[in-house]
Amino acid sequence: MTLTTNLDYQSWLLTLKQQVQQSQQKASLAVNSELVALYWSIGQQIAIKQQDQGWGTKVVEQLAQDLKQAFPSMKGLSRSNLMSMRAFALAWPDFEFNSIVQQAVGQIPWGHNVLLIQKLETYEERLWYATEVVKNGWSRAVLAHQVESGLILRTGNTVNNFEMTLPHPNSELAVQTLKDPYNFDFLDLNVEAKERDIENALMKNITAFLLELGSGFALVGQQYNLNVGGDDFFIDLLFYHLNLRCYVVIELKADKLSPKDVGQLDFYLSAIDGELKREDDAPTIGLLLCKERNKVVAEYAVRNKTSPIGIAEYKLSEMLPSEIQAQLPSIEDIEATLSNDVRQGEKR
Repeated sequence: MTLTTNLDYQSWLLTLKQQVQQSQQKASLAVNSELVALYWSIGQQIAIKQQDQGWGTKVVEQLAQDLKQAFPSMKGLSRSNLMSMRAFALAWPDFEFNSIVQQAVGQIPWGHNVLLIQKLETYEERLWYATEVVKNGWSRAVLAHQVESGLILRTGNTVNNFEMTLPHPNSELAVQTLKDPYNFDFLDLNVEAKERDIENALMKNITAFLLELGSGFALVGQQYNLNVGGDDFFIDLLFYHLNLRCYVVIELKADKLSPKDVGQLDFYLSAIDGELKREDDAPTIGLLLCKERNKVVAEYAVRNKTSPIGIAEYKLSEMLPSEIQAQLPSIEDIEATLSNDVRQGEKR
């Protein structure tokens, strides 16, 4: 750097030191919103300086060293994190002025924000997932899973008749509660699995199943016995949804959707409403999960039903042949390769 540039840099460094000190004095950098706001400000200034002064990435390395020297006990001032701050500022150019963005992005941990920047391309997708983190309290691992499973593309996609059978805003909430398809890759089953096998596997993996269903679902029972007029009927899975304030009946079908499946589910919903539903409960909702469904057939099947019904597909993992699986790298091999790549990147 030239003398003039060096003086400009030193002046800027002093300003940043003062800003960090002021932020520390406000309350604590442990307050997440303050930390995120600070990181955004530093990242924005890095981006502006690089654009206006033509500085390259070496200035970030220098800045990391100087900030670490000034604040030795403060974590998060590494070169890589400073670069993440820059990326964060570029991803949210209106962070400082947009209250909706602040309410979502400013309330989630920094690691979550870094993940959103790394995994997602668009502003709208990042904001959607950030809002869901605030709403559901996802950990970073859960957020990563939801992003990788394409949750945003699956939410609200079920074929349903909610608009005709539920009052507003319950109908809209019900639409956003269900998704299509449901991802059951966490089950050690292939696409030929039978209904009872899937049902039992879901109960053995209830935590992952509830995560895939989404927040608010409380399990009432598996093969729930419903006695109607002296006859016994058994519901595959019965839930109560804490936000919708209603029972949710889930029926599993290990083959292609048939209109008679919808008729059976419609009967179960009427029976639950008559036998279990309390006066302050909303109408019971049905979700038919099938291996395959013709969308047009599904739309006709629910069109004239008076009970709220959604129809969605589920996806099981495609099991690879054992000879191919043996050739794939293990988790340990992948982790070792990634660690080596990181070390090589740091040397460069």
